[in-house]
Amino acid sequence: MEIKIKRVYDPVSEADGVRILVDRLWPRGFSKERAHINLWHKEIAPSTDLRKWFAHKPERFREFAELYRKELQNKVDILREIKALSLKEQVTLVYSAKDTEMNQAVVLKQVLEEMRG
Repeated sequence: MEIKIKRVYDPVSEADGVRILVDRLWPRGFSKERAHINLWHKEIAPSTDLRKWFAHKPERFREFAELYRKELQNKVDILREIKALSLKEQVTLVYSAKDTEMNQAVVLKQVLEEMRG
């Protein structure tokens, strides 16, 4: 199965399969019922220091991605869990960032796909 990514603010779909929130903080203004999150792996999110440093500034994304990948090297158990789940059913990594191309879910999806290949 393909791993998908989706903003928490986008409509929920049955095609999302297992929805995993990959943010350290719960999305502002969203109830748990409305978010339809199956798993919340806040520990897979970037560290607070890295998240604050990045501040979603596009010019910092490349370095953010490299630093986040280094952090993920210490999260192998969670990565394997998500990878194993994605081999059995559809997984959608859910995030709240406004930028759909430069965020931690994009990096996390790439890392998981590299593990699958």
